[in-house]
Amino acid sequence: MRTALSIALLLGSVAGASAQYGGYGYGSNSSSHYNSGYTNSHGTYVQPHYSTNPNNTQYDNYGTRGNYNPYSGQTGTRNPRW
Repeated sequence: MRTALSIALLLGSVAGASAQYGGYGYGSNSSSHYNSGYTNSHGTYVQPHYSTNPNNTQYDNYGTRGNYNPYSGQTGTRNPRW
């Protein structure tokens, strides 16, 4: 009986974790850099912020759904574009 209960709890926690990531996000890239504030080409001011270092995937960016930004305390919401 205890074994069945343990297995049920384990399966429930695994299902909850996969629902959290929604099929995206491998975990945030641990390498990041600071971006100073700037005005973009449309005249909008972009606040200073931290970004993950560039690489060949969007799945580990802070803004990608399922990843966590430790600087802002928010979870990403965007789907990868490619």
